[in-house]
Amino acid sequence: MLSIGTTTTYGVYLQEYKLVEFPDAASSLLSWIGTLQFSMMCFFGIGVGVLCEHFDTRLLSALGALVSGLALVAASFCNSPWKLLLTQGLLYGFGGSLLYITGLTLPPQWFSKYRALATGIAIAGSGIGGLWLSTATRSMTNNLSRQWSLRITGLVIIGVCGVTSLLMKMRFKPEKRQKIIDLSVLRDKRFVLLFLGAMFGSAGYFVPYYFMPSYAVVVLGKNSDWGANVSSIMNGASIAGRILMGILGDRVGSLNTLWAATLLSCLSILVLWLPFSGAGTFFAAAAIFGFFSGAIVSLIPVVTANIFGVRRLPSVIGLLMIAYMTGGLISSPPAGAMLDKYGHGKDFDSLIIYTGVLLGASSVSQTLLRLIISRQLWYKV
Repeated sequence: MLSIGTTTTYGVYLQEYKLVEFPDAASSLLSWIGTLQFSMMCFFGIGVGVLCEHFDTRLLSALGALVSGLALVAASFCNSPWKLLLTQGLLYGFGGSLLYITGLTLPPQWFSKYRALATGIAIAGSGIGGLWLSTATRSMTNNLSRQWSLRITGLVIIGVCGVTSLLMKMRFKPEKRQKIIDLSVLRDKRFVLLFLGAMFGSAGYFVPYYFMPSYAVVVLGKNSDWGANVSSIMNGASIAGRILMGILGDRVGSLNTLWAATLLSCLSILVLWLPFSGAGTFFAAAAIFGFFSGAIVSLIPVVTANIFGVRRLPSVIGLLMIAYMTGGLISSPPAGAMLDKYGHGKDFDSLIIYTGVLLGASSVSQTLLRLIISRQLWYKV
């Protein structure tokens, strides 16, 4: 709820930084703060996946709660984008990786029949976190300050995640392996395509979360509160989407569901957001994108477990973190640079097209993976 929920609400902070605190800073630079949150979460997640095989996940999760919470508290004392990059971006990413990876790998271990649903419900927590954190962050920023918003959020993470870490227990110990990281999976075509799908999917996933709030203010002329409202709409829709996509994944196959959700996320961007500039279609695009894009996060671990087995899940997920990290790096910073260079900070078309292309590339990779596994149309996979 809080590790990824905090990351998906960065769009509220981005709006505050760009329009109020650092109006002269480049959008791409400010985007790097949120990008580092998720990218470093994934980069350090490579090692965390290995640590999960050797240490108590409850201890790792508790350490993550402490580090990520203190990172936000430290960010509250920063007064320049570069200092925020190190604290709210890099340091938070390290702490968040300990929370995110442990939470990502545990649900598939405890469920088999309803594995996709269980994982969807667990990861729906990030949508719940994003839903109330978006409104709370905007309210705290308006009534207190950006600094106190970060401090309060950091203390909440330390308290809530620290307590819930006591429940983060593995069902069984992973298989003993001589190699610290099993790279043999890199020779598997299925893994390569899953890797590409995750990379492009995660890249396309975060751009709307970071820039749709600013679009509502800059293009639609809404007040600053609407930035938080857009973020809440997407996060709220993602809660229902992740749960329903989990139910559908258990019935028709997790990979089939992931492919359909990624394709529909792409269409919501290119068919609804790009050609129309009205508030109604924009909010519809935000809701539809939020609903279907949640599957990009929630179903990847399920697909991985179904293809490679539950006992190999921590190490394989650790390698997939490279895909997520790379996706983060090619996500918001290039999109922000396009907004500055081609849109002059006001025309979002190039950014929207770029997002649609990323999601389309993810859908193509998933299609090829599906065909390698089975060419039967109604095959459950």
